Amino acid sequence: MGFFDKIKNGLTKTRDQLKTKIEWMVAGKPIEEDAFDEIEEALILADAGLETTELLVDALKDKWKRGSIRTTEDIRTSMKEEVERLLTPIEAPLTANGSKPFVILTLGVNGVGKTTTIAKMAGIYIKDGRKVLLGACDTFRAAAIEQLDVWAKRLNVEMVRHADGSDPAAVAFDAVKAATSRSADIVILDTAGRLHTKANLIEEMKKIRRVIAKEVPGAPHEVLLVVDATNGQNAIAQAKTFNEAVGVTGIVITKLDGTAKGGFILPIAHLLKIPVRYVGVGEQLDDLIPFNAKEFAKAMFE
Repeated sequence: MGFFDKIKNGLTKTRDQLKTKIEWMVAGKPIEEDAFDEIEEALILADAGLETTELLVDALKDKWKRGSIRTTEDIRTSMKEEVERLLTPIEAPLTANGSKPFVILTLGVNGVGKTTTIAKMAGIYIKDGRKVLLGACDTFRAAAIEQLDVWAKRLNVEMVRHADGSDPAAVAFDAVKAATSRSADIVILDTAGRLHTKANLIEEMKKIRRVIAKEVPGAPHEVLLVVDATNGQNAIAQAKTFNEAVGVTGIVITKLDGTAKGGFILPIAHLLKIPVRYVGVGEQLDDLIPFNAKEFAKAMFE
């Protein structure tokens, strides 16, 4: 399937919720002002957040007052247009160019699918003819190193690892050093994912950043946060915390196919303004796809 078909399938639960709520209220009826209360509720249920929902609903009301919205189809078209306008600034594919090795530091709390996302990204770069090296810096979570090792073997890429409980920054340093000596194009570092509210995790990320910058100037070139769409607004809180602490340069959204909370991407654009690099819509290696604002907006309402 192409991007639109995958996103359309992934957003089924979110789209069905929006469609059911909106069409139940306005289908076959004149559009009255109270219809926008239902639209507001539908967006909040989709986890668009209060501030972002108000922004979108105000834009729709303005069009309605000017006579641009008269039917259910007009509402759907206008919502699609406003969502696309909101999301377009965060459409920024990760090019992974400009440095060799290009160092990607991945962040994310436990359970968001970070390690699997790393494997999917590695698969994308391998298909593009790039040499990839993985760094197993999540040294505290049970079986984290082994999980990454399984993927490394499956993808036939090199991986740098230390013993369980080792200093994550030391693993990161050795990984970027190995990537340099072995002429790897890209090194992807898997990091610990304990609760984002714990100060020691944030300090650990800062230490890794300092250490790898000594070996590769300018590294990490991408600080990529992986968030789980099923967490909705809690994923926004995670993004704020990590961004304030270590400076997130890109986001990957996983498990979009398993939730009706797909609207949470809207406050990422409206409030955080952090680029969304990829979205995950399934378990297969090719189910991680570059974010496209126009087709995402289309898939939310069609």
